Amino acid sequence: MMDLKKLQKNPRLFFLCLFFLAVLLPWLPMGGSTNYVIRVLTTAVLYMVLALGLNIVPGFTGLLDLGYVGFYGIGAYTSGLLAIHYNMSLWLILPLAALNGAIWGILLGAPTLRLTGDYFAIVTFGFSELVVLVIRNELWLTRGPMGLPGIPPPTILGHPLTRDWEFFYLILFLLVIVLAVVTRLHDSRVGRAWFAIREDEIAAQCCGVNLIRYKVTAFAVSASIGAMAGAFYAKWFKFIHPDMFKFWESILILCLIVFGGMGSIAGTMLGALILIPLSEVLRAVLPQSMFSARYLIYGLVLVLMMRWRPEGLIPFERAQARKAWQAKERLGL
Repeated sequence: MMDLKKLQKNPRLFFLCLFFLAVLLPWLPMGGSTNYVIRVLTTAVLYMVLALGLNIVPGFTGLLDLGYVGFYGIGAYTSGLLAIHYNMSLWLILPLAALNGAIWGILLGAPTLRLTGDYFAIVTFGFSELVVLVIRNELWLTRGPMGLPGIPPPTILGHPLTRDWEFFYLILFLLVIVLAVVTRLHDSRVGRAWFAIREDEIAAQCCGVNLIRYKVTAFAVSASIGAMAGAFYAKWFKFIHPDMFKFWESILILCLIVFGGMGSIAGTMLGALILIPLSEVLRAVLPQSMFSARYLIYGLVLVLMMRWRPEGLIPFERAQARKAWQAKERLGL
């Protein structure tokens, strides 16, 4: 059984070892299930990227975002349309999708970030539903409920990526880039401003933190990562449909963050690494007619987590320090 205390003390070493194992995984003997396992792990790594992006808003800044799947869908359709109509390379599509996501993040964030709590969450939920409605109804652009088929696969030096292990390495490469960016932001002046806003907005503003600017920045960075993950998703599946970007996707990504540890980079990745493959385990265990009941099992897991480990598997460092300070205060130390 995994020792969470040791993992909490040195998560980088654990994930470094996990990364090297992932690099070797496609070449390990797994019988006829090799491609299936690689597809499941590709999905898990994709959700790691999504969770790292979403974690910037509720985890770093303390704002509840229920519309993250909207940026995921924007990135996917940006990728699909540019690839089909203009035959663009993935390496050009990725920054364009990230830029498009960031623009929409700013357009959503700038007028609404004065809202707090439930009001802000409702606005973000409305945004995700609006994105799905636009995708479904603008037939001239997105083909609506017919979906967008025929998305060409990405190429590297003229070689088209068609094998499962090639897409696995591609999303692993994107994860490394996103992880480097998020870690750098976490340790930077911008990250400290986000954490100050999360802990106490009034105190942060009194210390000279520009609330609107830093909140908009958090929203833009988070949206750009979500859009970039959507761009990969479209290239991987070669077909996208409005039903792929329903509200429940946002809830699932939020569950990964809560389960792993709100605000914790290592916890967010661990949450995705556990819960996403769990879905495939439930697919094998539950009858097909009851597969949708997996959300009840996710809910039960989260309830148990809130009861026994509310900080998540790998708690956020500042939350852990605050908990220790409160314990000392209760003991009168």
